[in-house]
Amino acid sequence: MTSAPPKPLVVDADLDLERMRRDRHARLVEQMGIQGVDVLLAMGLSTVAYATGAVVPAADAGRAAHRRAIAIVTADGAPPELFTPYPEGAPPELATEHVHDALDIEWDDDAATLARSLPAGRLALDDCTMPLRAALDGRELTDAGTVLTAAKVIKNSDEIECIRRAQAINEAAIADVLPLVRPGVLATDLSGRLLRRLFELGASSNTVDPIWQVMDRDAADRPMSITGDLVFPTPTRPRKLVENDLIWVDNGVNYCGYQSDYGNSWIVGREPNAREREHYAVWRALLDRVLAALRPGATCADLTAAAGTAFGRRPWLSHLYLAHGTGIESAELPYVGTDLGADFDASFALASGMALVFEPITWEDGVGGFRAEEIVAVTDDGYELLSHVDSSAWS
Repeated sequence: MTSAPPKPLVVDADLDLERMRRDRHARLVEQMGIQGVDVLLAMGLSTVAYATGAVVPAADAGRAAHRRAIAIVTADGAPPELFTPYPEGAPPELATEHVHDALDIEWDDDAATLARSLPAGRLALDDCTMPLRAALDGRELTDAGTVLTAAKVIKNSDEIECIRRAQAINEAAIADVLPLVRPGVLATDLSGRLLRRLFELGASSNTVDPIWQVMDRDAADRPMSITGDLVFPTPTRPRKLVENDLIWVDNGVNYCGYQSDYGNSWIVGREPNAREREHYAVWRALLDRVLAALRPGATCADLTAAAGTAFGRRPWLSHLYLAHGTGIESAELPYVGTDLGADFDASFALASGMALVFEPITWEDGVGGFRAEEIVAVTDDGYELLSHVDSSAWS
């Protein structure tokens, strides 16, 4: 397969991280008021980052559970309180009197200390340990998810710019990997090259381990799934690429707390044939139909209806999505075309400021199919493309 020249990173748009953090805090406080929450206790890594802008180095799951950052947000709009094992990761505008030593809430003493530090009122929390639950006995508790989701689903211009930059880094790193895609190369070598280049280009972290999945074209050769659908994604193995392999690509990186999501389809050692190019043309046409329906007020059901079918099947994987939102999380609301069902799709209206990753597929047994991902932001009059995935080899 041929490769396109690397695209320059487009990072010259305005980005003000302090303004972004200030606006996120204001949105949280607004939603707390709307939903009658007096105190929000955030203990998940991404929710603490959203509430405060704090950065904590990645760690294995066992260590992260004991050395977690914790944030307290109050409905009066006061600066959040941050408990962290990594105070140098606190944002510069958060005064030192609001940054505290870490608490290990897997143990009774620190759980009791945290409970005593919480102001009175209705408390929303996104996680809880058993010692903390005991220490909070008698408090009125509610799920913080509804507050966090309502705040996160609309992005401001700084958040959109972070997603754009994350994706630009991802695409530039992919362009560096593409010349290696040839028979005899280990798939894991592609991962090594990609990860090195991502960090050279300024990625904050890797969030979706690189996937270079060989998609067996015949049903008898594929792994089984309880959904009866194609199995994707699976972890990358140190397998040598073979001529004619159909590779579905998926990976994600983080820039200043926001996610990219890259997907594409490659064929090893040759150009796509006429039938494979037809798959791409069908994929392109269905994505264009969906994007033509994308505007504020459109529902997720409007998008699934616009997608139609491709080669006799629904054009997305049954265990994934036609589209999903992105932001602080790699996948977050809105969800389009999931097992939440048609009623959910019909009930969810899109709004300006939402960011979505579209990932339709085509598939035909014996031939294969095409999958790629495009990221868009909903605007007042339609959408703005945040990705520029190169599929020129298929056209």
